[in-house]
Amino acid sequence: MNDLQSLLPLSPVLIEWLGACAAFLTTGSFIPQAWLVFRTRQVEGISVGMYSAFTAGVALWLLYGIAMGSWSITIANTITLTLASAILVMRLRYRQR
Repeated sequence: MNDLQSLLPLSPVLIEWLGACAAFLTTGSFIPQAWLVFRTRQVEGISVGMYSAFTAGVALWLLYGIAMGSWSITIANTITLTLASAILVMRLRYRQR
């Protein structure tokens, strides 16, 4: 156990549940945005710079999850990367000309 882990001593099972709950909430939060953009094609309020940086960061988190062997990180970031990429593509495709 390292110094950070000693601040919050949890069992490995509880740690995985904590990660799974966090993954469910953060990944699920993209579903309404993706659905709204898909349905309305309204993308004016979406920042290309922010979504580009965010999507790249999620891709790195996905690689981290794979490297660490963490299913909760890997699955959540696979789904989030798919949703964020879809929003970014729609933003680039449907922007006002």
